Amino acid sequence: MKSPPPQEKLDEWLRANGWYPGRENADEAGRLIAIRVNNSKDQGFPLRPWDEVFRFVSSFVGLEFPVPLAPERKFRADPTFGYDGDAELIVELAENLGQRLFPVGWETSENGIVLLDETGRYFYLHHTGAYFLGKNESQALSSLMTGDQEDAEDYYA
Repeated sequence: MKSPPPQEKLDEWLRANGWYPGRENADEAGRLIAIRVNNSKDQGFPLRPWDEVFRFVSSFVGLEFPVPLAPERKFRADPTFGYDGDAELIVELAENLGQRLFPVGWETSENGIVLLDETGRYFYLHHTGAYFLGKNESQALSSLMTGDQEDAEDYYA
């Protein structure tokens, strides 16, 4: 994985797209997370969120972050995006990682799902496989901004 851009560059990208420190929309985050929980139950593979999922989604929900080198690609913090059978794939990846996962967003042109694990790491579930975005929020957002990812298999338990 390449060195991430400086934190100032990441903050500039986030602010240019509507984010600011302390931003919160807890009601909308809770509503969207509940939709995803119910959808995963309907698929037969229940996903359970935790506090950090709510905090992340609440901070970024409703915003759209275009990838600077490919502006047609955008990250949205909306956990409701998914497709038939995705909950099973998320549970399978979680088992491989040894950590519970929950969707916190998606990337619009590739339809990849951004996932958070209980240790604060972020992953990307794409039709070509699973990828590691970063060990924390800042690294994950940098990875989404630059398109730099690693194979998730390197992080299997």
